[in-house]
Amino acid sequence: MAQKIAILGAGSWGTALAILAARNGCQTLLWGHNPDHIATLAQHKQNQRYLPDISFPENLYVTSQLAEIASFSDILLVCVPSHAFKATLAQLKPYLSNDVKIAWATKGFNPHDGCLLHDIVADVFSSQTPAAIISGPSFAREVAADLPTAITIASHQEDFARQLANILHGARFRTYTSSDVIGVEVGGAVKNVMAIAAGIADGLGLGANTRAALITRGLTEIIRLGLQLGGKQETFMGLAGLGDLILTCTDNQSRNRRLGLALGQGKGVTAALQEIGQEVEGISAAKEIFSLAKKYRIDMPITEQTYKVLYENLDPLAAVENLLGRELKPE
Repeated sequence: MAQKIAILGAGSWGTALAILAARNGCQTLLWGHNPDHIATLAQHKQNQRYLPDISFPENLYVTSQLAEIASFSDILLVCVPSHAFKATLAQLKPYLSNDVKIAWATKGFNPHDGCLLHDIVADVFSSQTPAAIISGPSFAREVAADLPTAITIASHQEDFARQLANILHGARFRTYTSSDVIGVEVGGAVKNVMAIAAGIADGLGLGANTRAALITRGLTEIIRLGLQLGGKQETFMGLAGLGDLILTCTDNQSRNRRLGLALGQGKGVTAALQEIGQEVEGISAAKEIFSLAKKYRIDMPITEQTYKVLYENLDPLAAVENLLGRELKPE
């Protein structure tokens, strides 16, 4: 019998992972909260809004009913934005059995209290609920287009990590497993803030040297916070750390980078978001990470200046000058 998986979130990433799982032979059900959007997906057999011209496999089905998702499979892969993560799980809970397994490809912190998403899973369900995060350098369009990609699946339950790896692994999609859930979560969340910073620098026309410096020092900030929260150093040098950071900071498929580019070119946040037309996780992440840095007294200057651009109307060029004007010290 074919493996079944239910995926929540019919944006670009959720749709891409649903296409991937279905191509790998899984019976796949994709849920979205907007019935009109789901009806359009069902009619056209593709997500014309986010992934136009990429057709759904025959074994990929869609629904807007949470009850249907819950009865379809005991493996749930959540791909909704971080601000909707807890509410989505809470809405699902009444429909689910005790055997449910929760995975997520959402990157970010809970905007209400800054906690990591595995803490939300444990809070809504149980600390014993099998849980896993999927992260790494992966643009949705390239995954859906079947271009080579490698990602990390982190879980404290090794069997669940392997099960997910088998579902997603294919000829052009390589999966690695890890037990460092915290490190993978932190890498995936903080890199979005660094991508905004890199975009700002490129929008200002500051060149490749500046971009390389921001990426390198950005990795240092990721490591500082990640180690404080309980992540492992080696995770930040892998796919879910350095790999995802490089991808998001250097390619314009990144919504966070595109936001930074627009800010560097003189546009406001609202205008930039309207132009992008999709969720930009780095905006809320900047606020949550800045708060964590203050709480734990961690030096995160790129995060701080990005936060001030986003929330205190600091001029982007002044933010760069603030970074360059910091006191000299050893690397």
